[in-house]
Amino acid sequence: MPLFEVAIITKPTKKEAEDGATEKLVFGPKAVIAGNSQNAAIAAVTSGDTKDLDMTRAEVLVRPFA
Repeated sequence: MPLFEVAIITKPTKKEAEDGATEKLVFGPKAVIAGNSQNAAIAAVTSGDTKDLDMTRAEVLVRPFA
């Protein structure tokens, strides 16, 4: 199975952005072994490291490990 790097960032709310806030790294980058990039993203989101994650503001970034 291929190896992927996965990171999750959260984007600020509109009010936070007006106050100058930027994206925050909340997970990774971590190596994940999965059959494809979608499975790697699911594995990262469902891991115990992402408790209390607001998925409406989250962005999951996946790339093949090279």
